[in-house]
Amino acid sequence: MASLIHTTMQFNFTKYSKVYYIISGILIIASIVSLSMFGLKFGIEFVGGSSMQIDFTNARPSNEAVKTALKTFNLGDIVIQPTGSNGEILQFKGVDEAMHQQILAELVKLSPATEKSFQYIGPSIGNELRNKTELAIFLALLAITLYIAFAFRKVSKPVNSWKYGIASLIALFHDVIIPIGVFSILGHLFNVEVTIPIIAALLTILGFSVHDTIVIFDRIRENILRRGMGQFEDTVNWSLTQTLGRSISTVATVEFVLFALYFFGGETLKYFALTLIIGITSGAYSSIFIASPLLVSWYKHSLKKELKGK
Repeated sequence: MASLIHTTMQFNFTKYSKVYYIISGILIIASIVSLSMFGLKFGIEFVGGSSMQIDFTNARPSNEAVKTALKTFNLGDIVIQPTGSNGEILQFKGVDEAMHQQILAELVKLSPATEKSFQYIGPSIGNELRNKTELAIFLALLAITLYIAFAFRKVSKPVNSWKYGIASLIALFHDVIIPIGVFSILGHLFNVEVTIPIIAALLTILGFSVHDTIVIFDRIRENILRRGMGQFEDTVNWSLTQTLGRSISTVATVEFVLFALYFFGGETLKYFALTLIIGITSGAYSSIFIASPLLVSWYKHSLKKELKGK
């Protein structure tokens, strides 16, 4: 009985593909507008500067008290992030060791404290790291697209193999631009910075999302080879139905861990986990409701062109 239900029950995912495109279009446009208006607030790893982590023995001084105490050092815009129960991470323009010790002495005057770490990154190193990060993301997207186009080279009908690669690339752009747009808003409103862990999370999203998309595309390929051409839209819907349980269970399992990291992992892992939560959720949506329906939309468009040609 269970197998009978499994083989006969099929969801029509592509029926409301225009609605899916509109929802994703709104999110993408909002992200692009946010980026054009606010940009991204990069951490010192990318722009250069100093970072100091302090643990206060007693109650943590207020941000205003810290900024007032350090005002005479002309440190520029001081970013203060609380960490733990009595700790703070201070980020400001680059300083030498002599000024570093003066800043530390001034903070100790406010309240007894110990320094956990201090690092200085020059602006040239930051710019180089930023350029390499952009190149790494571009190369990852290119490699993924070429791989998918090659992997599906034997399935040239009814949709060309290169269109599988383009559909996956569109889905990946969707999955990455949305969390970037969120961090653009967070940076503008709450001074949240884009740091190395967030970049690592974005690269992780690329791998996770494309894996989910490939699983669905591979099932489409198997069904085409096994069942013949038939109605391509029905084949896509059947493939999505077959992989739906796997997609939901995989994403849900990962999200449980990520929410635990977000709430209990401390300040260091908080935004790393948030990036993954947004990106993986977006990736699950795009794999089911964007990448596969795009193949059907292209197929229908090609049919219309053929009919007009006749």
